[in-house]
Amino acid sequence: MRGTRHARRVRSPHKIMFLARVEGSVVSTKKEASMNGRKLLLLRPQLVDEKDPTKFRPGSNTIVAVDTVGAGINELVMFCQGSSARLAGGMKDAPVDAVVIGIVDTVDVLGKEIYSAKN
Repeated sequence: MRGTRHARRVRSPHKIMFLARVEGSVVSTKKEASMNGRKLLLLRPQLVDEKDPTKFRPGSNTIVAVDTVGAGINELVMFCQGSSARLAGGMKDAPVDAVVIGIVDTVDVLGKEIYSAKN
């Protein structure tokens, strides 16, 4: 129609990954059949602190994510959300919105190592 505006959703070709600390696990004995056998983790996103970029600050929310890499409590992990999560191996037909896709070894910010799994 002429003179009306239609909202158009623009899909970004970029897939976004986030960092989070594994705070716990989630157990669900009754769930969607495609989720059987999948390990669920409770994640707290970690953000680089704007005031002191040599440190992380925890996000205010927690996220339940499917673990595809064998992460453990207190580890720093990479995760993705939304349609990107379903691109992880074996997730195409699973009703997931967040997937752990890596365990972090180190994080460098502005030329300084602010996280090392070895420490």
